[in-house]
Amino acid sequence: MSSLFARKPIADLVPEGQEGTGLRRTLGTLDLVALSIGAVIGAGIFSSIGTSAAGQMAADGVTVVRYGAGPALVISFLLLGGVCALAALCYAELTSMIPQAGSAYAYSYATLGELVAWIIGWDLILEYAVGNVAVAISWSGYFVSLMSGFGITMPDWLIHGYREVLLAAPDSPLKHLMADAPHIGGIPVLLNVPAFLIVAAITGLLVIGVKESNQVNKVMVAIKLVVLAVFIVVGAQHIDMANYTPYAPNGFRGIHQGAAIVFFAYIGFDAISTAAEETKDPQRTMPRGILLGLLVCTIIYVAVGAVATGLVPYKQLLANDPLAAAFNQAGLQRFSWFISLGAVVATSAVLLVFQYGQARILMAMSRDGFLPKWAAKIHPKFRTPHITTVVIGAFVATWSLLGDASETYDLTNIGTLFAFMLVAIGVLVLRKIEPDRPRPFRIKFVWPVAILSAAACVFVMFGLPIEAWQRFGVWLVVGLVIYFAYGYKRSVLRAKS
Repeated sequence: MSSLFARKPIADLVPEGQEGTGLRRTLGTLDLVALSIGAVIGAGIFSSIGTSAAGQMAADGVTVVRYGAGPALVISFLLLGGVCALAALCYAELTSMIPQAGSAYAYSYATLGELVAWIIGWDLILEYAVGNVAVAISWSGYFVSLMSGFGITMPDWLIHGYREVLLAAPDSPLKHLMADAPHIGGIPVLLNVPAFLIVAAITGLLVIGVKESNQVNKVMVAIKLVVLAVFIVVGAQHIDMANYTPYAPNGFRGIHQGAAIVFFAYIGFDAISTAAEETKDPQRTMPRGILLGLLVCTIIYVAVGAVATGLVPYKQLLANDPLAAAFNQAGLQRFSWFISLGAVVATSAVLLVFQYGQARILMAMSRDGFLPKWAAKIHPKFRTPHITTVVIGAFVATWSLLGDASETYDLTNIGTLFAFMLVAIGVLVLRKIEPDRPRPFRIKFVWPVAILSAAACVFVMFGLPIEAWQRFGVWLVVGLVIYFAYGYKRSVLRAKS
């Protein structure tokens, strides 16, 4: 039992993050803030914000699945900003001590031991790879909407995956595709081709290099900030104060469940920590990038939420493209195509940052023996984990081709919150067992901050439906089977001891 919780010495982790990997250090504070905006301002603000405000009904149109926050969506954003700020402080302290690409996986290995580290590494696949499936499908919807504005259309069976049609409500217009789509061997051909192609393009870009990927991300971040600025400035001039009444139609229950729904919007801020090995002076730069990026994103979310719920009655935001729908309902149709363009660019940036982070986490796990050695190989020219990047890209692209976004949102949320909780606990453990280790960034009042961070994550988790907990339990069981069948026997730390 003791070997299952053996900790990897920080003295071993630090050299891996400094000179043992061959990754290029090219990123500064502004680059990290751009990565944060690229990851956080995406599918959440352009998609799930509508469900968070209006709630969600079952297919029968009567049963309430989740209660919406209404105009109090702004409070949901502030609540999440506070939860993530506490988690960000914990990340900042650990990443300044352990400038390694493994993110929460590496931190857990140094604080809570091998078994917990594996669970976190397996758990982070939910956040990055599985989460990217939902983002890719969302990107496809906005792209199709944008193209239709220019008179370009694609057959329905090439823009909707098989699972999306299969799981659609009985009265959904998508159901006709089960009969109308081309069939092979009696099985309908239902493929989300745009989602597949965007993931393939992002994968190719990430293989080429982090510097090139970062430059593209900066361009996309600039575009999405301009789009959101237009939405805020133009929308603020057409706010109807009557739309803010009632402000919290479902009370605190709606604010709580609304926060749990839209948490998907915030999960990308920790992707910054996966860039530690490609950051200049990471002990100082990483904490600044994490905290500043989260602050900027929270301000943007609050402003957009206030304008969106003031433009139209909150129930009218329940749409696949809530910001564009808000402009259309408010008589501002001439701007809706611009919002759709912003959504396409924004979700592209999320895809890039998430896939970037996933490859580096798997690279760190491979170093420790939990995954095959090829997962840690670096391209001799591009200096990127090219094999892992391609494998993750193929996984996400294939699932996006056939999958359904609604199946992945809640699973991603609960997995990320679980990781945040363990990072907070890890900070306290390390303070206790290694109190004298240098901490370039040190949390003041660490005990109340870390305990409150862990408790806040659990609180938000309880706002998710029971199905999310059940699927998460199955995911963890599968991960444990893989660990004991493969990783336990090949652990580099156990071999040394």
